[in-house]
Amino acid sequence: MSWHTLIGALEQGFIFGLMSLGVYLTFRILDFPDLSVDGTLPLGAAVSAAIISEGGSPYFSLVLAFFAGAAAGGFTAVVSTKLRIMNLLAGILTMIALYSINIRIMGAPNLALLNYPTVFDNFQRLGIPALIVPLIMAILTVLVVAVILHLFLKTNFGLALRATGDNPKMLASQGFNTHWAILWGVAISNGLVAVSGGLLAQSQGSADVGMGVGTIIAGLASVIIGEAFVGERSVPAAIIGVVLGSVVYRLAIAAALSFKFGAISLSPSDLNLITALLVIMALTFPWIRHRLRSRAIR
Repeated sequence: MSWHTLIGALEQGFIFGLMSLGVYLTFRILDFPDLSVDGTLPLGAAVSAAIISEGGSPYFSLVLAFFAGAAAGGFTAVVSTKLRIMNLLAGILTMIALYSINIRIMGAPNLALLNYPTVFDNFQRLGIPALIVPLIMAILTVLVVAVILHLFLKTNFGLALRATGDNPKMLASQGFNTHWAILWGVAISNGLVAVSGGLLAQSQGSADVGMGVGTIIAGLASVIIGEAFVGERSVPAAIIGVVLGSVVYRLAIAAALSFKFGAISLSPSDLNLITALLVIMALTFPWIRHRLRSRAIR
């Protein structure tokens, strides 16, 4: 693996770490499997790219991307809770609708951002090498969001979100509106996913309507890999594990794509196969570790 490949994998790992935190919020905290993230990631990219291409601020574009993603997530939650449609189907319906909406926002299936300002420009003016600027920006962004998310989940409303995923009937019996908690939780989750999409678009210099394909799989893989490393002992450990899982996932993909043994090599078309194998390994790792510990005790 070359130096450029390593830096690129780390950069994508931290950028997608934002998306993974959003998936963690719905998948683990709310127990609400949300497939709409495959549409909200390109939604964030589309909003950010459209604003920047019209002369808007790249920072402001990320703020609007968050609110656009939150609106999409809120729609999914309303469809599921108020219209009584299964959460998986509600997410799929939102994802399908966002495909057309994203094309409308960009005016085309893709939109280039070459020679347009991005959030990375200020770091380059500080004399930081251009190769590592996106990586530094991604790390700082993930750190800030992770701290804010941790503090949020410690508030009364954050505890209510956690209780909604653990025991919604108990919470409802106390007079709390669990539908309201799901609405806000799914909205925040998709807002983070959309910001991840906006950063990704600015990093790679373009937004594409199909760039969200497989987002939910990557997010779940990051959550599962993170749990394999740190477990589910506490919320701070879980948050760190999710970001770590995202980075490990991207490094594993980069290493797999760089693998070559004679005439045998992997290509980007094998990405889904690599993902499936990584998830299987992550899921079986705790069981293997438990078996090894049991044998050691004996």
